[in-house]
Amino acid sequence: MKRRSFIKKSAAASAAFTIVPSFVLGKQHIAPSDTLYMAAIGVGGRGGGVVSELFESAKVKFVALCDVDDVRAGNTFLLHPNAKKYKDFRKIYDNHLSEIDAVAVATPDHTHACISIPFMKAGKHAYVEKPLTHNIYEARMMAQVAKDQGIVTQMGNQGASGDGIRIAQEWIDAGVIGTVHRVDCWTNRPVWPQGFRSLTEAHPIPETLDWDLWLGPAAMRNFNENYLPFKWRGFWDFGTGAMGDMGCHIMETPFKTLKLQFPYEAEASCTTVWSGDFVEADYKGTCPPSSVVRLKFDTKEHGDVSLNWYDGGIMPDLPPELKDGEAPGGGGGGSIFYGSDGIMITDTYSRNPRLLPSERMLDFTPPTETIPRVTTSHAGEFVDACINGGSTSSPFSYGGPLTEAVLMGNLAIQSYQYKVLQEGKGPTDWAPYNYPGRKTIKWDGDNMKVTNYDLANDWVKRNYREGWEIK
Repeated sequence: MKRRSFIKKSAAASAAFTIVPSFVLGKQHIAPSDTLYMAAIGVGGRGGGVVSELFESAKVKFVALCDVDDVRAGNTFLLHPNAKKYKDFRKIYDNHLSEIDAVAVATPDHTHACISIPFMKAGKHAYVEKPLTHNIYEARMMAQVAKDQGIVTQMGNQGASGDGIRIAQEWIDAGVIGTVHRVDCWTNRPVWPQGFRSLTEAHPIPETLDWDLWLGPAAMRNFNENYLPFKWRGFWDFGTGAMGDMGCHIMETPFKTLKLQFPYEAEASCTTVWSGDFVEADYKGTCPPSSVVRLKFDTKEHGDVSLNWYDGGIMPDLPPELKDGEAPGGGGGGSIFYGSDGIMITDTYSRNPRLLPSERMLDFTPPTETIPRVTTSHAGEFVDACINGGSTSSPFSYGGPLTEAVLMGNLAIQSYQYKVLQEGKGPTDWAPYNYPGRKTIKWDGDNMKVTNYDLANDWVKRNYREGWEIK
């Protein structure tokens, strides 16, 4: 099925669903009370883990599985022999739309929205890996479609369903560290190459890979082995760098506990890679090896909050209350909350909080538990909500704004790094790159617009390859 026809068909399905629920028309599969029929798209690598997590609930039956690489998806295909196998997700839409209740998407970042939105518009529940989308426009659109359709959604930032973030929320709500004015977040990512010139060399396309489908909305280019299987994260056309990879895990703790929304201001500074006397990295195409991002939020309960992000081995200033040899976080990163009445540290994945200095924990009585705990897994919570009704820990109404805040940091990185190569310069008058002169960008979240540096608005929404536009 051609992409253009696919978009028209999905739009028509959306219109029908908006007027009358499709099950009333006899067009939507109604699952037995104990079974959720699903399709999964992107089932190799991390996608295989998502399939396993969903299947652990014992309430999921996979009707169809899809991946652009047969070898990458091989183990998942073997574990589900009765599911139909595809390379092109549009064939699932064509052949199985009436048979499925929900879709799981764990493809590279740049295809999340293109794949998910047509199914969502057809009334299918959606589980989508983090970051929810590749750009801010798509995150806003995913949240709106989920709201319009009234479907169950869950972004795959698994710690959102854990006890740790609920404990941290209870501590903040109880005023354990007072009013919070600053949070420092960091990660050891990237653990893939970042900061090099654009790839132009053509390598043979593996026989098992559909390169055109993998590119999706991105512009056509030569296949290069440096893109796959995991290194695509370092290219702006496909991934969202270290911040996109880990921000929805690490930044979620302050985002949730401090009730953050849109940052109103962002700035960044980034490393430069040199080769001899010349700048080697092409930051217009690739993410930097390391960066520092500073976001500012206006909150109702804590006033102005500064959130500082560090990646690529750069660490924030560690508080003097942290003893020598005492780890500041866990899971390759963490968050340090600075409040008027103390300091709190949380880990990357568990989100479990602790106070500094550590002696304060010896006689500390935690606040009364006020937030219900999730009694199943992150994926299991989604499955239960689809079958029985109820809420999830990271619905797109929440995961969308969180993703926007994370990607706002990438807007700052791209704005800082944007350079125009000056041709024909000799060694005496050499000025190889020209910075835009602005490091701080101002953000109008309601209107989804940078107000002081118009070039940055080009990155709020991507350019889509013909036939892959999102409508």
